[in-house]
Amino acid sequence: MKNLKKLTLLHSNDLHGDFLAEKVNDELIGGVSRLSGYINKVRSEEKNVIYSISGDMFRGSLIDSEFQGLSTIEIMNLLAPDVVTIGNHEADYGLAHLLFIEKCASFPIINANMYIKFLGKRLFNSHFIKEIDGMRVLFIGILTEEVLKSTKSEGLVGTLIDIHDAANEVNKICDAYRTSDVDLTVLLTHIGFEEDKKLAAALDPACGVDIIIGGHSHTLLSEPFTVAGIPIVQAAIGTDQIGRFDIMVDTENNCMDSYTWQCIPVTEKNCPRDEALEKVVNEYKDYTDQKYGRILTRFPRAYTHPQRNRETELGDLLAECMRDQIGADLVLLGSGSIRKPSLGPVVTVRDFMEIFPFAEPATGFRLSGQQLRHIVTFMLREESFNDSEHNEWFQFSKGFCCEFDRRNHAIISLKMNGKEAADDDLFTVVMQKYFFDNIKDFLDVSHEEIEKNGRPIEVATKAPNILEEYFKDHEILKLDGEQRLIIHQ
Repeated sequence: MKNLKKLTLLHSNDLHGDFLAEKVNDELIGGVSRLSGYINKVRSEEKNVIYSISGDMFRGSLIDSEFQGLSTIEIMNLLAPDVVTIGNHEADYGLAHLLFIEKCASFPIINANMYIKFLGKRLFNSHFIKEIDGMRVLFIGILTEEVLKSTKSEGLVGTLIDIHDAANEVNKICDAYRTSDVDLTVLLTHIGFEEDKKLAAALDPACGVDIIIGGHSHTLLSEPFTVAGIPIVQAAIGTDQIGRFDIMVDTENNCMDSYTWQCIPVTEKNCPRDEALEKVVNEYKDYTDQKYGRILTRFPRAYTHPQRNRETELGDLLAECMRDQIGADLVLLGSGSIRKPSLGPVVTVRDFMEIFPFAEPATGFRLSGQQLRHIVTFMLREESFNDSEHNEWFQFSKGFCCEFDRRNHAIISLKMNGKEAADDDLFTVVMQKYFFDNIKDFLDVSHEEIEKNGRPIEVATKAPNILEEYFKDHEILKLDGEQRLIIHQ
């Protein structure tokens, strides 16, 4: 016999400080004011509503970085999620600051498998049970080592190594509550869409996971993707949309009887404003506008960075500006460190800091021509062309030109300044410290191999400073138009 109750489960992921609405085709899209307005509207229309966030509330806006996430927590407190899990960027401001921020949150922050290495102690509660209208909904938060490597916590924080370890942890938590009257079990993950599929397949069906709500890969779906009977969803990135489940919960048999899911656009038409929240956001905006509103430089037009796994106009320009300022042979600029899809034509300090927010050092080192061929071949492996993957690409500075045969996965030609690179040629290369520290994962070359060519050195304490100084000295910047990657399909 079934005893059915309706539950509406709203969800976001990867908000990345996307607090302000943007005008697209004469319509305002996104912003936390209308996101909150929609959540409040649903809460007033439906009896049982839960709102969750699957990681990465931080990074991406000057409002967030100026106050090191404290502004974000104040805004999130007003948005009032019922439960949030940790993403990789929550640790960007350091371990101690992360724990301090957690104390400032008026909502539960969960993670089952993030721990202090030398103590083996979890940083957060592994789970949260939301009781609503007699139903008990179990939420479990998951992050894996592959995602956590981007934190700046210098090895103090660890997590489970792979998806199978994560699945075992979920199974253990579910086992601990098997005798409790849990009506619905939801995983809040921040591991990427492809890893969510693997996790769903690795779970013991007896553990009773009903839904996976993910993040990290910024995947926009038109419908849930189901693996082993578990629907997997994401709501892309930012506040332009919100995911919505309408679920009939079988409280007698403790499972999901049926559901519908949709991704709702956050627009003027269907989302009223939350004026109280808007006032708080505007106060932060006014402060940062006044402090960072001066013009750095101008472009002839806006230059774009529409996706991370391809050569882009903006990536070419930033890599080249950095190379010119430093004087290296080649700059490898992490594609994922460019956080917005376009910049210009007028570039203020605010615009620049929002699109390139990671104030980390830059590392200089040497690569041989043979090593350069190897890292490019590795970067252009077939899986990296898949939009659903969250692999790291790099943007190359002027003078580098690689012709690549994608069908046969082979370099046809690799030239530096018009000359074919010989295997024993040595080139000075600069990249951001995070990417250099993880270069074995990203480009399949070890620090030991690199150090045979000479000792790496820190060439700048903050990579954005290099670009900001270059912008100040060049009133108008123009893209050179030189193609770095020529890929034959």
